[in-house]
Amino acid sequence: MMRILSGDSPKSALLAVLLVAILLSLAFAPFLFPGSRSLETAARICIFIVLVASYDLLLGYGGIVSFAHTMFFGMGAYGLAIATDRIGTSYGALILGALAGTAVAGVVALLTALLSLRVRAIFFAMITLAIASAVAVLVSQLSGFTGGEDGMNIRIPRELTPAFRLFDAEVLGQRINGKVVNYYLVFAGSLILFLTMLRIVNSPFGRVLLAIRENAFRAEAIGYRVVYYRALATCLSAMIAALAGALFAIWLRYVGPATTLGMEIMMDILLIVVIGGMGTMYGAVVGTTIFVLAQNYLKSLMGGLSEATAGLPLIPDLLNPDRWLLWLGVLFILSVYFFPTGIVGRLRGTR
Repeated sequence: MMRILSGDSPKSALLAVLLVAILLSLAFAPFLFPGSRSLETAARICIFIVLVASYDLLLGYGGIVSFAHTMFFGMGAYGLAIATDRIGTSYGALILGALAGTAVAGVVALLTALLSLRVRAIFFAMITLAIASAVAVLVSQLSGFTGGEDGMNIRIPRELTPAFRLFDAEVLGQRINGKVVNYYLVFAGSLILFLTMLRIVNSPFGRVLLAIRENAFRAEAIGYRVVYYRALATCLSAMIAALAGALFAIWLRYVGPATTLGMEIMMDILLIVVIGGMGTMYGAVVGTTIFVLAQNYLKSLMGGLSEATAGLPLIPDLLNPDRWLLWLGVLFILSVYFFPTGIVGRLRGTR
C-alpha cells in the first residue's frame, strides 16, 4: 500500500479514514448513489481532484503562482473536441485529441516559463493572466475552428453513451450502461494521474521543488538550476491539467469557453487548494470533495432548512437558497480561520 502511495502516508488516522471513504465512495458511486445528478457530481470530483492536484504541484510544491491553469485545462478539452470533429467518432480520435492537446499545453507552458520565470512571482502571475485572457479571446473569436462562444458538441463512441448496455442484467441494482462505463473511464484515468503526481512529488525532483520553494537562492547556490526545475514543474502541471480537460470533455460531451476557460474555474481551483491545504496532494482530494459537494447540494440543503424554519423570524430569509453563495463564502472564511494550513495540514498537525 505504501508503495502505491509512493511512501507518502496520510500521517493521521482521521485523514486516512477520510481518504479511504472518499476513494470507496467514488469507486462505487454508480451503485451507492444512483441517479444522474449523483454520478455527475462524482465524475466532477474525480476530474477536479486531478486539476487541483496539478495546480498544487505548481503552487504548493513549486511556489509558482499562475492564473493560466484553466487555459491548459481548456487545451486538453478543445484538443479532443477538434480531433473528434475533424477525424470522426472513434477511440483513436479521442486518444489523438487528448495527446495533441497535452502536447500543445506542454509547449505553451514551456514557452511561458522560459520567458517569464526569471521575473518576480507577482509579475509572472500577471503574465500568465494576460496569456490566459488572450487565449480565451482567441478561442471565442475563432468560431469556425473552436465553435466560438457556442462551444462544440463532442461525439464519443457509442459504448460511452447512455444508449449502450453492457449487460442486460442488473449489477447491484444498477444497469451498466455506457454512462457508467464512461464514469469508470474518468475514475480510472483520474486515479492513475493522481498516483502519478503523488510519485512525482515524493521523488528527488519533488524534494528539489520544495527546497526551491523554501529558498530559491540557497537552492541555486548549492548547484540546482532553479529556472530548469520550475520550467519542468510548469510543463508537468500543464500537461496533467490538459489530460484532466480531455477527461472532462469525454464526460461532458461538450466544450466551451465557460466550461473550461472561465476565470471562475480558476478561482475555484485556488479556493480548493487553500481549503484542502497547499503542498499536500491529499489536500486536493479532501478540498475538492467538500467544495464540489457544497456547490451541488448546499442550495438544496438550504432550501430544506428554510422550509423547516418557516415559522421563525429572519432565519428563513437567511437560509434562502438564493443566498447559497453567501454561505459558501462563510464556510470558506471559517475553514481558513480554523484551518490556516488547510484541512489536511491541520489533520497532520502542521502549523
